[in-house]
Amino acid sequence: QVRVVESGGGLVQAGGSLRLSCAASGNIFRINGMGWYRQAPGKQREMVAVMTSGGTTNYLDSVKGRFTISRDNAKNTVYLQMNGLKPDDTAIYYCNVDATTTAVGFPRNVYWGQGTQVTVSS
Repeated sequence: QVRVVESGGGLVQAGGSLRLSCAASGNIFRINGMGWYRQAPGKQREMVAVMTSGGTTNYLDSVKGRFTISRDNAKNTVYLQMNGLKPDDTAIYYCNVDATTTAVGFPRNVYWGQGTQVTVSS
């Protein structure tokens, strides 16, 4: 199995910055993609930023120019640098890992972390 652990959330004032980290571990053969999603109270989970194994990125329109996703492939870790935070960014942020494991048949699955709370005060 694959374990996904996020860190770096917290409380910050509007205009401030936070950096989220997510590390994947376990019987990983290959990570195909990693990304960040978020879910605010009463809203559906939405994609914030994703990065493929080839380095292609995609961002939610409302975070473009403020958030940056990056990866350390050697550490199976993905980061989300969040600058210019707004109260609307308040949510639980989840890490998503698309990985192929070393189990029989080399199955490919999507794994989620437990989430980390980001709260932006006005």
